[in-house]
Amino acid sequence: QVQLVESGGGFVQPGGSLNLSCTASGSIFRMNDMGWYRQAPGKQRELVAVIRNGSRLKNYATSVQGRFTISRDSSKNTVYLQMNSLRPEDTAVYYCNGYPRPPIPGYWGQGTQVTVSS
Repeated sequence: QVQLVESGGGFVQPGGSLNLSCTASGSIFRMNDMGWYRQAPGKQRELVAVIRNGSRLKNYATSVQGRFTISRDSSKNTVYLQMNSLRPEDTAVYYCNGYPRPPIPGYWGQGTQVTVSS
């Protein structure tokens, strides 16, 4: 069964932290580089961070470099996104999926809402 389940979002003040989790079905997780994406209201979905399958190589969008950290636990089929020094412009629904594109065309999980506001 194909499944992506994101969690860990919430409401935080600027400067706060959140740690997002995404549990993926084995078929997605084992065979793919994994990415965290986000979509703010009225904007297109954008890539935030990538972690390569089988290596520790990671890439980040310029806007989150130095603040966000992506990691994966293969034993749990889970990808994490540690977000520190959050800013209002980080407010969005956050999704995980394969990179560079969903391995199941058009399939996305429900996402997890992150709201940063004072």
